[in-house]
Amino acid sequence: MKVKDGICGFVVGDALGVPVEFYSRNELEADPVADMREYGTYNQPKGTWSDDSSMTIATMRSIVNMKGIDYNNLMEEFCNWAFNHEYSQYRETFDIGNTTIRGLNRYRDGAEPLKSGGTSTHDNGNGSLMRILPLAFISDIDYETIENISSLTHGHDRSKIACVLYVEIAKSMLSNDLTIDEHISNACEKIKEHYADNEELGEFRRIFDDDFSEGIMSGGYVIDTIETVVYCLKTTKNYKDAVLKAVNLGGDTDTNAAICGGLAGIYYGFDAIPVDWIESIPHLDKVISLCEEFEEYCNES
Repeated sequence: MKVKDGICGFVVGDALGVPVEFYSRNELEADPVADMREYGTYNQPKGTWSDDSSMTIATMRSIVNMKGIDYNNLMEEFCNWAFNHEYSQYRETFDIGNTTIRGLNRYRDGAEPLKSGGTSTHDNGNGSLMRILPLAFISDIDYETIENISSLTHGHDRSKIACVLYVEIAKSMLSNDLTIDEHISNACEKIKEHYADNEELGEFRRIFDDDFSEGIMSGGYVIDTIETVVYCLKTTKNYKDAVLKAVNLGGDTDTNAAICGGLAGIYYGFDAIPVDWIESIPHLDKVISLCEEFEEYCNES
């Protein structure tokens, strides 16, 4: 079941990175993550997922409940998480991005869903990219809908294009038996063609050119994140190494490893995820049950 492959790969990567979020690369080079840890940055138990997984789960729950995409309901579910602590393991919201919370507050203050997200260049964190993976499993999803779902919290073109690129990579992996390099190249060609007249396309040049000679910045900026994910997938050969590499680059470790883990889960499969990592995540059984509901919806739609 590919939904389970991708979403569990995502959640596991998230939990792997939570204890060391914001650690520097130098700190992690001195003490690299090799297994699930506990406590750390947020003082959370081993296997705790963060906002990345909570918002992804909220996205899936909304789509299943509404039997389709309803922008108002998506925002309601995001607010249920942010303010009522739904979709977290311990009824606690301990990590939320600034652009995301501003968007949710605008919605609660009366803004329309598609006008709630920030649209300045400073609103290009990875907060919409981190919750966009479920759309890849919907066969007839279009670019406008992906862009709209990004716009609920992140409305700048840069963030929207990053979401479309990520979904395109995932859809290629779901549909074709190719190498990782080929999946990424195919997605890039589609993006370059569709957004040919958009000046934001230049922000993705290092991915298009496969040129990371200037080094990888692994912070929370959306371009840094998508570059980190592509780099980690291209330079490893299994799920475990890919997500560990994403974590040990430091910075926004949970989001980078989650987004990388989602694609690595699809590509390598659920059985490639270390069993002890899976078993260390409380309430993952509920996520798997939701994956089954979501896959049923995708198959019927």
